[in-house]
Amino acid sequence: MSVNGKKVLHMDRNPYYGGESSSITPLEELYKRFGISDSPPESMGRGRDWNVDLIPKFLMANGKNTTVLHVIFPNNDLVKMLLYTEVTRYLDFKVVEGSFVYKGGKIYKVPSTETEALASNLMGMFEKRRFRKFLVFVANFDENDPKTFEGVDPKLTTMGEVYKKFDLGQDVIDFTGHALALYRTDDYLEQPCLETINRIKLYSESLARYGKSPYLYPLYGLGELPQGFARLSAIYGGTYMLNKPVDEIVMEGGHVVGVKSEGEVARCKQLICDPSYIPDRVHKVGQVIRVICVLSHPIKNTNDANSCQIIIPQNQVNRKSDIYVCMISYAHNVAAQGKYIAIASTTVETSDPEAEIEPALELLEPIDQKFVAISDMYDPRDDGTESQIFASRSYDATTHFETTCNDIKDIYKRMTGSDFDFENMKRKQNDVFGEDEQ
Repeated sequence: MSVNGKKVLHMDRNPYYGGESSSITPLEELYKRFGISDSPPESMGRGRDWNVDLIPKFLMANGKNTTVLHVIFPNNDLVKMLLYTEVTRYLDFKVVEGSFVYKGGKIYKVPSTETEALASNLMGMFEKRRFRKFLVFVANFDENDPKTFEGVDPKLTTMGEVYKKFDLGQDVIDFTGHALALYRTDDYLEQPCLETINRIKLYSESLARYGKSPYLYPLYGLGELPQGFARLSAIYGGTYMLNKPVDEIVMEGGHVVGVKSEGEVARCKQLICDPSYIPDRVHKVGQVIRVICVLSHPIKNTNDANSCQIIIPQNQVNRKSDIYVCMISYAHNVAAQGKYIAIASTTVETSDPEAEIEPALELLEPIDQKFVAISDMYDPRDDGTESQIFASRSYDATTHFETTCNDIKDIYKRMTGSDFDFENMKRKQNDVFGEDEQ
């Protein structure tokens, strides 16, 4: 909004950046936040060596780019936002060491190339050959060249039909859809196959580029992202106020006209906020459970990776939604030397959320300390065009940024009436930083 010439005042009632998705430091603060009376034991090291993300999400790197800083997500959007807004100048990233999938109580490396498919213990010999054929088909698929279609119509053939064509079994379908294409449910099976093929291609290309996994993670935690955006907004004249209470949203004739804080009113024509600021304008759509686990060891069967993602597909544990684990460590400057932070998350489906997340916690044993959070998820009741109050949606259980990006673009469109234009954003960047900065 700042880059587009809007006058932006950013108020945050919290004393830290990032709201619900902040990185908590020092470690004592995390213990306090979760009401754990004991302060961290000495074995946890120095409290200020910790930056613990409350809501963990990995970034997917795009295989075609030339620098690790060019971070691209499954749908390429947050990446473009980071690049075209130049936020990457404030961030350093490190490759996540492995991507794993859960089957029958064990975890296996996600195979995404023909060589890996043939070496994987995830499948029997005949299944490996069929999956290898499928991966070759995906790698060669070009939506502009019908010769590569092999009888598949990208806009009409469903992904379920493509799996059937290659005679792939349920376990293979599970990890392909959920660990490679990163779908949260099986609805995609009934959709045209083009998007899924492109998602698998992106995963494979990114993996080929980075070797260990297609994911990146910022050093010092995700709290660096909102700080980067705040710095950038300031360059364009935006004002940022932390620790500023919001006492009242001032309305006139059904429209927002300002925000009252400590007796003063900041006047505005439009307001963007998260659901916690406007409880009467949002409705609850579900819950997410997240369990932050501090470990003194890498996760078993991950080749001692100091960072990784594990996806537990819904069908493997008789659920409707996947369970996610992301693990980072001292290697990312988010924990004391020799310590690991694993965060398990899933959408709540029953009245016993902790039992639902148990399959993930079993993979992490022994756990030094657990912090359990169950959060309500909210959606706005209306699109905001009448009141000019635009609420974001709550963060879901996924460990990547796709759904969050879609929400940002949706708010932008409702506020401005037009789609977010990355190229236009890039042109404005060049005016300020010069062409050579890109």
